[in-house]
Amino acid sequence: MRRSDRIFAYRRLRRALALTLPLLGACTVGPDYAPEKPWWQPSSWTSTKPTAPVEKASLVDNAPIDPKWWDQFQDPELTSLEQRVIGENFDLRIADMRLGESRSQLGVTQASQYPILNADGSFSHQYLSPNGVVGLFPPAGATSSGGGFGGIAPGTTATSFGSTGASASGAGGTLGAIPVGGTTIPPFNLYQYGFDAAWEIDFWGQIRRQVEAAKAMVQATEDQRRDALVSIEAEMARDYINLRGTQRTLAITQENLDSANQSLDLTRQRASGGLTTDLDVANAEAQASNIAAQLPPLRAQETELINAISQLLGKPPGALKAELADAKPIPPVPPKVPMGLPSELARRRPDIRAAEASLHAATAQIGVAVSNFFPNVSLTGSFGIAALNAYQLGSLRSMQYGVGPTVSLPIFQGGQLVSQLALRKQQQKEAALTYQKTVLQALNDVDNSLTAYNTEQQREDELTKTVSAARRALDLARQRYVQGVATFLDVLTAQSVLLGAELQLAQSTTLVSTNLVLLYKALGGGWEQAYPEQPQAQTAQKTSERSL
Repeated sequence: MRRSDRIFAYRRLRRALALTLPLLGACTVGPDYAPEKPWWQPSSWTSTKPTAPVEKASLVDNAPIDPKWWDQFQDPELTSLEQRVIGENFDLRIADMRLGESRSQLGVTQASQYPILNADGSFSHQYLSPNGVVGLFPPAGATSSGGGFGGIAPGTTATSFGSTGASASGAGGTLGAIPVGGTTIPPFNLYQYGFDAAWEIDFWGQIRRQVEAAKAMVQATEDQRRDALVSIEAEMARDYINLRGTQRTLAITQENLDSANQSLDLTRQRASGGLTTDLDVANAEAQASNIAAQLPPLRAQETELINAISQLLGKPPGALKAELADAKPIPPVPPKVPMGLPSELARRRPDIRAAEASLHAATAQIGVAVSNFFPNVSLTGSFGIAALNAYQLGSLRSMQYGVGPTVSLPIFQGGQLVSQLALRKQQQKEAALTYQKTVLQALNDVDNSLTAYNTEQQREDELTKTVSAARRALDLARQRYVQGVATFLDVLTAQSVLLGAELQLAQSTTLVSTNLVLLYKALGGGWEQAYPEQPQAQTAQKTSERSL
């Protein structure tokens, strides 16, 4: 390439850049997202105290919530299970993978902000068809009187386009050569290599809005993962407490069965001595059999809860039987339950944070739809080397290039752009309503859980008194029966009342603890700014990457 040509090309490139670079600081169309404020929140928690006096009430206060709220139950086994479920639960590991997918999608979107540069090279052996483009050039000596293309037209005189009879090998009449303007084009080799680049200039902020939406979706996915964490931690605590409650029910039923068998032995002794009839024996046998019939369903329920805990840990059925089969007390609730402030609920509940992030993403998508109405500006360029012989690839005369902006303006799309914008606006309104609904649901969850926690404590308190009275009544009924002052029906009645009261008390004690778990779940307990690491999931991911 001559020096004057290179100077001219450089000036044209500089002029194109001067016209294009100012566009980089252009505006961003569409609405800017403003962080949502909860449309309603209470100044204080309602139902913070039981409506009736409770002897040993567990009261709530506004102290900050401990993310590891399960430690308040003072149960080492529960604490161990909660620590293990973070790294072993399949749902949490799947949520972790989804977050990785969302971050990768963000990387794909962010890459659109930068120029694209490709390198390419090719070699081809070509033969040009005489019936193709070369047929437009008539051979030398032809005359034309307004004839056509692709052959010798009558009355047309063709002008020579080269040296007659030349060929790639320097010999005339080469086999396969095509005559063009008095010369021939034989089959030839073509060597090419070079670079091409393209850069879409984000004049209206379309790409910036796409990146904004992608970042918001990453935040939404991260909070959805935290929401899964809160739910799994609560489910683990509920299953464990229900297991201990079932084991307590089994123990109560077994104790009452032993008591019923003692009564059966007593009636048989008295019947053999003629102090009572076989009716009392039959009633005692029926009572003992009725209590014994309650044991198999309870054992089945115990097995189901152990399997549920095993499944949460990603283990097969029965894997934790040796660890959990021994009965232990129901985890008691603490004297004080920290709840935090109502104003912190929207920042602490992951589902509210995820709904807000989805609203942010929907708002950014409106800007993407608006930008489609404006011209699209791209800067493209290419530089390459092309030669018929390999030894010419290093020559400047083999260089070729092109550079310049490209502008695309939508004129008619059949209403597609208008409909797309309307769709994005409707989706943004839907996301706003979903956010408000999520906040309202969270407030209802907290209020309902707090009410259930307090009222169940009242029920537990009354049932404790009932059990004490029923046990005293059974002792008196047995004494009076032995003394012959009361009938065996009085013993059976007292025994049934005691069994029912003890079972209800065990159920109520279990419900008090599980209601506290539900309260912490409603408060977003377990939410952590830094998501807990999952060693097993990370190890599996690294193993998969190495296999690829």
